[in-house]
Amino acid sequence: MSEQTNRELLEFIHHSPTAFHAVDNIRKTLMEQDFVMLLEGEDWDIRPGGKYFVTRNDSALIAFKVGEDLEHYSFNITAAHSDSPSFRLKDLSEMKALGHYMKLDTEGYGGMICYTWLDRPLSIAGRVLVREGDSLVTKLVNIDRDLLMIPSLAIHQNRSVNDGFEFNKQVDLLPLLGGKDSEEGGLKKIIAQELGVDEESILGSDLSLYNRQEGTVWGANNEFLSSPQLDDLQCVFSGMKALLAGGNRKSVDVLAVFDNEEVGSGTKQGAASTFLPDTLHRVNAALGYDEAKFLRAMAGSFMVSADNAHAVHPNHPEKSDEINRVYMNEGVVVKRHAGQKYTTDGVSIAVFRALAEKAGVPLQYFANRSDVAGGSTLGNLEMAQLSMNAVDIGLPQLAMHSSYETAGTKDTDYMIAVLTEFYNSHIEESALHTLQITK
Repeated sequence: MSEQTNRELLEFIHHSPTAFHAVDNIRKTLMEQDFVMLLEGEDWDIRPGGKYFVTRNDSALIAFKVGEDLEHYSFNITAAHSDSPSFRLKDLSEMKALGHYMKLDTEGYGGMICYTWLDRPLSIAGRVLVREGDSLVTKLVNIDRDLLMIPSLAIHQNRSVNDGFEFNKQVDLLPLLGGKDSEEGGLKKIIAQELGVDEESILGSDLSLYNRQEGTVWGANNEFLSSPQLDDLQCVFSGMKALLAGGNRKSVDVLAVFDNEEVGSGTKQGAASTFLPDTLHRVNAALGYDEAKFLRAMAGSFMVSADNAHAVHPNHPEKSDEINRVYMNEGVVVKRHAGQKYTTDGVSIAVFRALAEKAGVPLQYFANRSDVAGGSTLGNLEMAQLSMNAVDIGLPQLAMHSSYETAGTKDTDYMIAVLTEFYNSHIEESALHTLQITK
């Protein structure tokens, strides 16, 4: 399966240059599988056995499948994120330079590895708000050609560049759009032509740069794949495939894809928002259940927070913990942190290990070096709002937050398999200190 899975993964990423495109591609896939689209501003008609999804801000999505035997139901939730580090265009972005260049004014979004954006073809994608009569219509745009470049300063003019160089995002990382013949308003004209609309009808936009280099499989035995945005579209893709494949009669199976994880999740569409609590409460209410039923469901609910992990670097093994270290193509990673940056504890490790054993999926265990501060992710933000057992997992990769990251060709299948087993299982608090996992 790996060859087909990797081909589908790279195709999904190729057509998802921004979070807006990723969510739109998930939406299209779900609708092809007869999921019903819900709107937050309307009443919800939800029934046992149904399949549904809802979006927020066009960049976050929650999909769910409702079981048919809900007497003791609970939620099985996989959470991942749609965004990746990039550069965002400012509202006034065109900058004439020296009378011979047209640059774009950008801001850094998330903690990217800056030098990986230099000297490679880039383009622009995102969403545009267009006036159509009395309505404002959201349209996705992807200028599907090599449009921009961020040129390096030649070594002859920066002799110390290989000794370490601190990039200034306002100086060193502004992309070049055109030469002296470029007209002011040229970018808006390009976007309008791409969308087939009048320039005057464009009233707003959220636009980002993206790396034009397509994903590839490589290595002596084709054991690696590289692509933009593996963090975290690899987990998003795996969760989507598992939700479509899995399911059980006694659970509500949920896939939650949030935006803005790379900048702290503190937005209306982020993991720290009300999006998931709102959705789960509305599902419970639409099924005709009261708040007490919801709280009982929470007692047996389980979340898998899926966000990629750092594989041991072949040139820098000293950056990893001595024994809690992970490698590509050797299984799904369980992440743990004493300071609770990850939600994993002994209970959730035990549950996830049991699921992995049933699925025949190998597990690896990751912890940061004790003298190095690690990053945070989605799970602990949700647990501040929804109390349930939760585990943080991911897939091992190199060059996290590069514009072109690397992972193993076996690992996406591992992730899909264990998440499918998760969705096939019903987890119930059957007695004090006892969780029961059944089909």
